[in-house]
Amino acid sequence: MTQGGSAMEHMVTIRPATEADAPALAAIYAPYVRDTAITFEYEPPTSEEFAARMRSTLAFYPYVVAELDGRPVGYAYASTFKGRPAYDWAVETSIYVARGHAGRGIGRALHDALERALTAQGVLNMYACIAVPHGEDDETLTRNSQQFHEHLGYRLVGEFELCGCKGGRWYNMVWMEKMIGEHRADQPPVRSFLEIAASATGR
Repeated sequence: MTQGGSAMEHMVTIRPATEADAPALAAIYAPYVRDTAITFEYEPPTSEEFAARMRSTLAFYPYVVAELDGRPVGYAYASTFKGRPAYDWAVETSIYVARGHAGRGIGRALHDALERALTAQGVLNMYACIAVPHGEDDETLTRNSQQFHEHLGYRLVGEFELCGCKGGRWYNMVWMEKMIGEHRADQPPVRSFLEIAASATGR
């Protein structure tokens, strides 16, 4: 889909994900579950569970992988914001970069590819649900993700206090929003990413 990172030591390639990526992506996600409060999951999903989640997402939304020297080092995807039809033009987004690869532009490259795909679908609103500390940063959670999204053009629309408990500590959660399209009374329906991809390849 995209390539980027002139400032990176090696070229990072962004490509569509497939279920075959599940073991590698599950391995990227697992340390976030075990060692941080960035995700409020308690147990890392198995490769099979991760593949099932990917399958559900790929049925309609984009899911992209960042590769460095042929190895996955991050991923991003969109998912349903709410299950009511009036919310169809809004999505929730998620981005994870492999530990040790932060600060190299991978997260931005993933987000940019995701935003382009969502724009092509006709999505208008991107939302990020982000865990943040209640008070000062600690070793499991900072406000770095919130700041990252601010740099991408998101704005803070709400903060929920003490809504998640992990490792014996209570954390806050923020919602951030980015508008990527024009809102109209006669808004066309959002198209499946599979349909968009098929059109792009002439299938």
